[in-house]
Amino acid sequence: MKIDGIAYRSVWLDPGDGWSVHILDQTKLPWSLEVLRLATRDEAAHAIKSMQTRGAPLIGAVAAYALCLALRADASTEAMERDAELIAATRPTAVNLRWALDRMLTRLRNTPAAERVAVGYAEAALIADEDAAQNASIGRHGLPLIEAAARPGQAVNVLTHCNAGWLATVDWGTALSPIYTAFNAGVDLHVWVDETRPRNQGAALTAWELGKHGVPHTVVADNAGGHFMQHGMVDLVIVGADRVSRTGDAANKIGTYLKALAARDNDVPFWVAMPSSTIDWTLSDGVANIPIEQRPATEVTEMTGRLDDGSIATMRIVAADSAAANPAFDVTPSRLVTGLITERGRCAATEAGLLELFPERRSV
Repeated sequence: MKIDGIAYRSVWLDPGDGWSVHILDQTKLPWSLEVLRLATRDEAAHAIKSMQTRGAPLIGAVAAYALCLALRADASTEAMERDAELIAATRPTAVNLRWALDRMLTRLRNTPAAERVAVGYAEAALIADEDAAQNASIGRHGLPLIEAAARPGQAVNVLTHCNAGWLATVDWGTALSPIYTAFNAGVDLHVWVDETRPRNQGAALTAWELGKHGVPHTVVADNAGGHFMQHGMVDLVIVGADRVSRTGDAANKIGTYLKALAARDNDVPFWVAMPSSTIDWTLSDGVANIPIEQRPATEVTEMTGRLDDGSIATMRIVAADSAAANPAFDVTPSRLVTGLITERGRCAATEAGLLELFPERRSV
């Protein structure tokens, strides 16, 4: 995808040294575009935990490179296993993180220690390239849903929650990939962008990247989505996911479940877009068993923004003696999901639907 005409991915290797990792510091968006250079395991782990880099598919790719950085310091089996566990502990909900590390370990465990750095970087590059290709495919499979909602003289109105664009993946995005694909194909569309409290990923990230690509959009308060659906101003909802059970339950940023309830009440299609690396084939009941990350209360009690003089400031918005809870995700049960959009196509949000696209998983 492009920023002011310049093509970017969300993670890439330094073109000079060939081994350090570059990411966009997403905590600085939309106020400034800053590139971080990660040179150690701890720097990469901090970037994931602090959400300088975020989004389920992207943190999987960054985690793979984080393990490569760790291997540069110590490629022994004992250190490799320890480092993988440390990296995995940074974010508990998104399954892509563990998936990428397991894939790396499977490739590296039978590789001599002297060769692990080179093999690790090659595997991490494959993970990143495959993610970009899968997300482009999600866009192609989601395009017909937007085209089908088109009406002469009217823009298709799509509502999305959080950030599931190219900033959350290596490239293209998940929920935003069909939107970009449709926009590039000339479909007249408009995106309602949920602000996504408490971290405001919709307002700060989704709106920013849509604007950089030229996609018409409007930022709305999280509580406004149901109102727009009631008044026929939303044609479909497309969201991403951080983990999807084998039965189609979908964990996504907190507030997604409420959008699904409003969509069901107003007969608005509610689609979840994700690559297959987001599917947790070990879980049949996502509502009960997907772990929900509990993040710091300060994300609720404080907000950061730009003042009139251009400076960036953080201020408390909650009474000093009030506590705050901050579950980062909720789980939308499959009965509220119209369908899933994957790199292999669309399917019902059911075990049978997923197995039609991924028959090799029937024995899992």
